[in-house]
Amino acid sequence: MAPRTLTLGSVTLPTPVILAPMAGVTTPPFRQLCREAGQAGLPKTLREQATVPLQARAGLYVTEMVTSRALVERHPATMAMIATTPDDPVRSVQLYGVDPITVGEAVRILVAEDRADHIDLNFGCPVPKVTRRGGGAALPWKIELYRAIITRAVRTAEREAPAGKKIPITVKMRLGIDTAHRTDRDAALVARDAGIAAVALHARTAAQHYSGHAHWDEIAKLKALVGEYPIFGNGDIFSADDALNMMRQTGCDGVVIGRGCQGRPWLFTDVVAAMYGTRVHTEPSLADVAAMVYRHGELMVAHLQDEGKALREMRKHMAWYFRGYRLGGAQRHRLALVTSLADLHAKLSELDLSQPYPGSAAEGPRGRAGGEKIPHLPEGWLNSRELAADHRAQLHEAELGISGG
Repeated sequence: MAPRTLTLGSVTLPTPVILAPMAGVTTPPFRQLCREAGQAGLPKTLREQATVPLQARAGLYVTEMVTSRALVERHPATMAMIATTPDDPVRSVQLYGVDPITVGEAVRILVAEDRADHIDLNFGCPVPKVTRRGGGAALPWKIELYRAIITRAVRTAEREAPAGKKIPITVKMRLGIDTAHRTDRDAALVARDAGIAAVALHARTAAQHYSGHAHWDEIAKLKALVGEYPIFGNGDIFSADDALNMMRQTGCDGVVIGRGCQGRPWLFTDVVAAMYGTRVHTEPSLADVAAMVYRHGELMVAHLQDEGKALREMRKHMAWYFRGYRLGGAQRHRLALVTSLADLHAKLSELDLSQPYPGSAAEGPRGRAGGEKIPHLPEGWLNSRELAADHRAQLHEAELGISGG
């Protein structure tokens, strides 16, 4: 049975699956690998259909988070981060900002210059360098500032879009700063009223960071609050069963997958297939993984046009790709120091490529979850939900040096 098709502005989303933006991970090459994997999970009839403009048949694959100021100033690295591949049917860009005027100008650039078909606004980043100045997951606490930003974004997209096209703006958020300072319900209602097309909720607070378990019950409560308005659930989706269970348990309209796909782009094959009632559990051999790693490297070189830099960027992916497989410590160390495609090919050739899929050892949570953290916030930030003058001054520094963080 096919999932419910969602319509977000001019974008048709028959498969409600979204790749979450991840700094330094969801580059154009990795997004391409994930999207191709998702397309492989589609029913044959849908996979072979003629391409329909702005139809995200296998889901949405969103860029790394880019700052509105960096985009407005057209920093070369930021402009490269929003690049998409020609075969991407829907170009999705995630934007971070703290100032309504700057966010509005960034949206204008993306829409008027035809650089995006869908824009996601980040209000969920828990990284201290963002929250300590009031950005990311800290910002919805100042509800009127939040309202001003999203309203400006929506109105700008409406004004700048070509005739007959509506660029959807969505929002990604967390439950709040901590359990005593929740923001998700107010923020979702404000988003709905402002014309935001959908909300994605990472069911953790900023204090939780990535520790413990995501509170799926809170996704269910938010969905019950907003009714038919689209809500996407995010947090602890590491398998197709996780995706289906989240939708069943919460009633959410779709899922957002982050850490679960690190080193596992084929997770999207499993999840997309499951959305259409087909049980698929992709089990790559070590030879399959090595081939994927090498292709990832080739795509990175083509994207960055700098082989050394591309292979340095690949190093972070090695532990994720080879998790669970029998590699010696020395082999893992050498793979983490690759310098060129030839070097990568040579080191991959040294592996015992006859190894089959290692089962559950290759699955489950990825990355370092850590423990709960006291959020870094501007002094006095929690005293009021109104924005004080000194906090407004600090916000102008919140985007400095942040592009993808």
